[in-house]
Amino acid sequence: MHRIVHLTSAHSRFDIRIFLKECRSLAGAGYEVALIVADGLGNEVRDEVAIHDVGASSGRLDRMWGGARRVLAKAREIDADLYHFHDPELLPAGLQLKRMGKRVVFDAHEDVPLQILGKPYLGPVARQLVSRAFAAFESRAAARFDAIVAATPAIRGKFATMNPVVVDINNFPLPGELVADPVTAQERRDVCYVGGITEIRGVLELVSAMGRVRSPARLKLCGTFAEPEVAAAARRDAGWARVDEMGQLTRDQVRHVLSGCFAGIVTFHPLPNHVEAQPNKMFEYMSAGVPVIASDFPLWREVVLENNCGTCVDPRNADDIARAIDTLANDPALVAEMGEKGRSAVRDRFNWTIEEAKLLDLYASLLSRGDNT
Repeated sequence: MHRIVHLTSAHSRFDIRIFLKECRSLAGAGYEVALIVADGLGNEVRDEVAIHDVGASSGRLDRMWGGARRVLAKAREIDADLYHFHDPELLPAGLQLKRMGKRVVFDAHEDVPLQILGKPYLGPVARQLVSRAFAAFESRAAARFDAIVAATPAIRGKFATMNPVVVDINNFPLPGELVADPVTAQERRDVCYVGGITEIRGVLELVSAMGRVRSPARLKLCGTFAEPEVAAAARRDAGWARVDEMGQLTRDQVRHVLSGCFAGIVTFHPLPNHVEAQPNKMFEYMSAGVPVIASDFPLWREVVLENNCGTCVDPRNADDIARAIDTLANDPALVAEMGEKGRSAVRDRFNWTIEEAKLLDLYASLLSRGDNT
């Protein structure tokens, strides 16, 4: 039996992509799977995955340096056949494991150089310099690994110039996981946003839109604010009176919220790292049969409009968002039609079963090699 170790210093132990999908799929395929995390919640075994905790970090810098070192130390302690890491701050750890003669896979969740260009706390010149410096380092490191797993086709295309083995493993929904409770379209009275809540993900415009909708819909805001000042600004807006702040929910709780919603919102701002992204929440709304109100990006239009499962709006325009909410609120038949179209698209194309097969094929190929240097 091959022993596999997944490594993260930044994500939660039950991260949807890392644990619920990749680690559980590998364990189900017969691999001995361990997951190294840095959350301070202790060791445990869940769904045949051994979780090793190296302790929580005290802040961002400690996470990037101290947390990464502790994760590497634990990885070296576990003698595995393949190491699969998930954070850009672990690139040096991945290189160290390669120097030890190990098979190493880098899972690129984001296009980090583009992500850096959207960091508001860096000035324009600093953003360009930091982005270019990281891109150069990332390119040199990526060439050394046995494979790159990319979260989207766009990220796969970027890394294909750096490494001959690149596979896109899209973060599509688990079959049936979020299928909404059986209700009629008329019983769906609200809209929802599920995920991390930040300014660049459009929360301020969304709250403002709620103050402009004419229908009685309320916004179920599911997740936690990452920026205290943005939370304060949202709560000062008149639209906050139409917001139900739900906090961090379990997957079952998310499913229940979705059952009462006629639209799921994903109105990210048009930043470089967003326009080519494939937000997990968009496909999860679709899987639950909930129409999508999404940012009007070319890639997102291709998913939403070509599958007739929602509508696209200007994410910076609260009036545009409000009009989209009211249109769906007043047309239960359209909600039912779009919901079924989205569910069908996930069942046929955008599901984890297809992505799981790609992951298992990659592992079989890598572990069949005699030379892992």
